[in-house]
Formats: sequence, structure tokens, C-alpha cells
Amino acid sequence: MDFVETIKQFYTTHLPGAQLEKNFIKAPCPFCQTTDGKKAGTLVVYLIPENPFVGYFRCLSHCHPGGFPLYFSQLMGVDAEKVPGHDPDREPFVRDIVYPIKHLKADILKFTGLMSKSEYAYFQEIGISRAVVEEMKIGYNGRYLIYPYFLENGKSYAARCILPGRKIDNFWYGDEKFAKEDFRIYNTPEIDRCEGGALFLVEGEDNLLTLKELGYPGISVPSAADLEHVSVERLAYVNHVLIVTANTPEAYLSARETATRLGFKVRILKWPAYVKQGHELADLAREKGKEFRTLIAGMIQSSRSFSPFSSPDKEHRKFFQQVEESMGQATSGRRTGFPKLDNALSGVRGINIMGGPPKAGKSCFNMQVSSEMARNKIPVIYYDFENGRQKIYARTLSRLGRLSDEQIRGSSKDEDVVRRLKQVYAEFKDMLKYFRVVTDRKLNPDIMRRQIDFLQHETRTDHTVVVVDSLHKLPFKDLSDRRTGIDSWLRHMEAIRDEQNVSFFVVSELSRGLGGSYDKKPDLGSFKESGDIEYSADNAMILLPDWDPVDPISTKERKSSLWLVASRENNPGKIAVYQLEYPYWGFKEL
Repeated sequence: MDFVETIKQFYTTHLPGAQLEKNFIKAPCPFCQTTDGKKAGTLVVYLIPENPFVGYFRCLSHCHPGGFPLYFSQLMGVDAEKVPGHDPDREPFVRDIVYPIKHLKADILKFTGLMSKSEYAYFQEIGISRAVVEEMKIGYNGRYLIYPYFLENGKSYAARCILPGRKIDNFWYGDEKFAKEDFRIYNTPEIDRCEGGALFLVEGEDNLLTLKELGYPGISVPSAADLEHVSVERLAYVNHVLIVTANTPEAYLSARETATRLGFKVRILKWPAYVKQGHELADLAREKGKEFRTLIAGMIQSSRSFSPFSSPDKEHRKFFQQVEESMGQATSGRRTGFPKLDNALSGVRGINIMGGPPKAGKSCFNMQVSSEMARNKIPVIYYDFENGRQKIYARTLSRLGRLSDEQIRGSSKDEDVVRRLKQVYAEFKDMLKYFRVVTDRKLNPDIMRRQIDFLQHETRTDHTVVVVDSLHKLPFKDLSDRRTGIDSWLRHMEAIRDEQNVSFFVVSELSRGLGGSYDKKPDLGSFKESGDIEYSADNAMILLPDWDPVDPISTKERKSSLWLVASRENNPGKIAVYQLEYPYWGFKEL
């Protein structure tokens, strides 16, 4: 016997007057109070196949909260052994807390008595009936709507007060201890009623009420940020949790983090493509009216169990797309414009770290590599903590136009200079569509991720090159422990590389040897505060000048050797010699 048939048999056996109507069981509600002579309401049981809410019962008159078979058996006095899915070894959830004697019962009665037509009209605009508002015991204090937060014992010790139509204007009322994060679950008793079944977990009280109006069970938290305080233990005996947040990237990330903790029981409902950014369920209920029910049913039907892994189809498409893009190319990574460097690295991919002594030309080299990529329509973010945006732009103009800084900034009448300036300005403008320089000293990994998302969206590409100049000047939380900060950034770079298809070019400092000089022998141990560089870098390189800064002859022809000192896939060794073409701030590969 399948699960639906088992549920059907349970209710038809223990629900007096049960009648089967398509995918529902209907019967006179056994919980309605009929002492005043009124007819009992109708109790409905959902039997829709392959629906997470199969087995959920509720009274259409809202006489009593609904639930699943285990809760029904408690109300009807049915032996738990006869309930489908009963676990005799189940240990109930118990909070390690002593509840105070004083609670908000009297306050709630006072606030509900202050509800008037205008307050009920506010809820009616988003499709919420008076019956649902009264069931949830929502009140009014003359200015704010009062949403009592009931706990497992059925009592409320704190309530959230929200100004109608302005949810950012809110505060907590009651015992402040019960307004803390651990207690910020609205409609908590619903969890126990939904044992062995399903419930919604949504952002915002009004959004939950729109679902309650449709007959769905659920709980809510004040904001998406509060999702992190919903414990795995509290929802341990709920089989399916359907999460709905506002239609924003931040809220979706919070939902994913929560789903990762709760496991495969979670379904994150996806918003239809036409829904505006920032919209919530209440906005949709207001706009769609009677269509709202059909829309939610469709979102539930199309939802799938959450998985932190990409689907096999997506991984298959992604991999073969990359294979097709690299067919016919000598290298599978991003090309730098330096043939020998591209050959040595198989193109720029993964995390590439370049070290070198001061004034070796590391920044200049990376400016050239990144701007050449941008010219070839590869999106690049250049995180600069060394030179400043204007210097990067000026040196790029100088290199592209083969013009000195004086020629660019001067008022030359030379026709050739004027022509080249006009040409390079146009070329530079086109390049900037793919080239972003960021000098934010408050940068953190989350901001970096978001900026990468923005650039990929703006350029309509699914890959990015990120240049960091330099690793040792990235912002750290604890400036006194720079090595730990560097290792933390490298861990984040690894994740960003894998999750967002990013290639990194990172500038690093070298350690001084004995006597304060820099070792002329290129070695992985030369990197300053190397920490996890040897483990994180896909390629580690060192740029060593072949000229002596105190020798006027050698400085006229500045040549530097680039060495590959460690690589996951390529052979270490000397890559090439590069000559600085001064005053054009560009390197020539010899």
C-alpha cells in the first residue's frame, strides 16, 4: 500500500463522517464547538499525490489549528501506534529554559480588542481574512500592529510591533529575554503540529499569513538574516520544510545556507521570472488576487529537494561548454598577450601568484596583462592597493598609444601625436567596459563575490579574471596577525575560483634574506609570510630584475626574468625574459 492510500485509510477509519472527494477527504469538523446550535464546520484532509502536504488536515472555519496525522491522533485520542509514520523512539524537543509565570495573555486580549475596520482592511488588501487574523491573535495598540510570538507551551512572552505598511519601523514588546534570536520564530506551536509532515518557513509575519489564508501550515522569522537561528534540532521531526524569502539575492543566499544546515528535507521555492526584485509573498498576493493560490500551488509543484551540489545536467553542460570554447586554442586558459607566458601556464587559470622584490615591475606587468585581457573582451577586476586608479589608467594609455606621459598630458601640436591620442582614447573607452579598477580599502570576500557577479552580469559572461595588487595589502580583520589573514583570503580565493569561474593573478612580496637583501635564487620559500601560498597557488612565479638599480648602465635597459617556481600542471623553470619599454610602461617578451 502506498503512502497516500495509508493516509487515506487512517483518516477514513478515525474521522467520523469522512467522505472522499477527488484528492480530498471531507467531514464535519469534530473540533468545532456547536453548543450555540450552529452547524459544525468542514474538516478537509489533503491527499494530493507527490505533494509535501499530503495528510494535512484543517477546519475551514478556523476553529482549531490544523496539522498532520500524529497531531490528529492526539486530538482524537487515537493510539499513536496506529498513526502512519509514528516513531516510538522519538525524543521530544525540550528547551533548556524555565518559563516565567508572567506572560502576555492579558495584553493580547487588550490589543485584539483594539482592532478596528481599518486594521482588518490593511490585511484584506493582501488577501488575509479576519478569521486568519483572529486565529493568530494579532492585535493593535493604537499605532502598531502586535504579532504575539507563541512558544511550545502555547504562551507568549514577547510580541513584535510593526507599523502597518512600514515594516522597518518595528520593536519588541514584553520580556526582552524572549525577543532574542533563539525565540524569533513566529507561530512556533505549528512545528509540533506538523510532525511527520511539512510546513513553510518564510520571511516576515504578513507573508506567513498569506499562506495561512490559503490553508498551508508554516512558521516565519522577522528577516532572512534570522534564518540562521532556526536550529536543526527544532525541525528534526518535520519531513519537508519549504523556504520562501523575499525575491533578493541576499535573502536567497540566507535560504541556501539554512537549507545546507537542514539537509535534503528542504525545498527552496523559486520565484517566477516576471516577479520584481524585492517582492515578497504579500506583494504578490496584493497584485495577483485570486490567482495567488494557483501561483503558490505551481511553485510548490515545481519545487525540488534542496541539494548543495550542481545538477548532473548543469555540470555536463558547463564542462563541455568549456571544452568547446578551448577547442582549436593552444592554451585552455585566458591569454595574456605574452606567448611564452601563455605556453608556460597553459593560459591564465586558477590562482597565479607572482612575487618579486620592490620595483621589479610586478604592478606594471599585471597592468599590462589585465588590460590586454580586457581589450580581448575578458572581464577583469583589478583590486589595487599600491598605485591608484589614475596611475593605472595613465600607464595603460601610455602603453597602448606608445606615448610618454608628457605627450599625453601636454598640448602637443604634432599631428601624429594628436592622431594617436584620439585613437588610444577610443580604444581605452572600449576596454573600460571589461576593465574595473577597485581601490576599496574595506574590501572583504563577500563584496568581492558580489562585484564579480555584477561584472559577469554586465558583460554577459560566465568568467572573470581578478588581479590583486597586492596580497599583503588586502584588508584583514586583525592587522596584528597578517599571516592568518593572508591564509584566510587564499581560502576564499579558492572557493571563488571554483564557484564563480574566476582566474586570479595575485602580486606578492618576497622575504628578505640575510643582510636585508633579496635572494637571487627563485624559490617557493622566497614568498613573504608564504603561509598557504604553496598549497593554494595553481602557479607560483617570481619576477627577478636582471639590472642593478645603482648601476646606471644596466638601468638603461631594464630586463627581468620570470620564473615558474611551482605549478600543479606545468613544469617549473624559466618562462622568459622581459624588457621594460620606458617611458611607455610596457614589457616586451624577448
